[in-house]
Amino acid sequence: MAPKSDNTEGIVLNFVNEQNRPLNSQNVADSLQKFNLKKAAIQKALDSLADGGKISFKEYGKQKIYIARQDQFDIPNNEELNQMKEENAKLQEQLTEQKKAVAEVEGEIKVLQSNLTTEEIQAKKAKLVNEVNQMEEKLIKLRQGVTLVSPEERQHVEKNYTDMINQWRRRKRMFKDVWDAITENSPKNLKEFKDELGIEYDEDVGVSLQSFGDIKQSGKKRTRCN
Repeated sequence: MAPKSDNTEGIVLNFVNEQNRPLNSQNVADSLQKFNLKKAAIQKALDSLADGGKISFKEYGKQKIYIARQDQFDIPNNEELNQMKEENAKLQEQLTEQKKAVAEVEGEIKVLQSNLTTEEIQAKKAKLVNEVNQMEEKLIKLRQGVTLVSPEERQHVEKNYTDMINQWRRRKRMFKDVWDAITENSPKNLKEFKDELGIEYDEDVGVSLQSFGDIKQSGKKRTRCN
């Protein structure tokens, strides 16, 4: 009598037949976790099915390998195999065409999504008009000789700028002291060591403390001229 599909043996037998490949008890236990079956119960079911001739098994040392009985499956002949290969090739072509069509549709969707709606265009236009009006107002004030930045605001900005330059200079000096101490007796190539640690100098990223200091000095000169 065949085991019921809702008991342990039935579940294990159905799984082994569906997989139709060599399995050990751990493979089966891992795949059937959703049924809350313990490994011991699965091992017992596999041995019982093997003893009853419902599945095949081979022993390799202490391990048993189980596989579905092959005599229960219809094995296609050469003609059927060739026909299946032709059908598979046709299906692969259809799949390729479908994927291409899907890609084209997705591309069209992205283009449509990137286009602004009428409401978005109107909103962007209003924003740009507002920005233009604000710039025109500033331009008129500049032409009339109106100072747009108060002395207090200018002083505040200059102080912040000076503080940042000083912090930059201080941290640069601190790094140099630490770097010199670390690499003083190091046998490593310093450039390679620097790259290995991911360290970048100011020059590596195209900035210069000196150039920012010059900006500060030139700003003071212009202030005196005024």
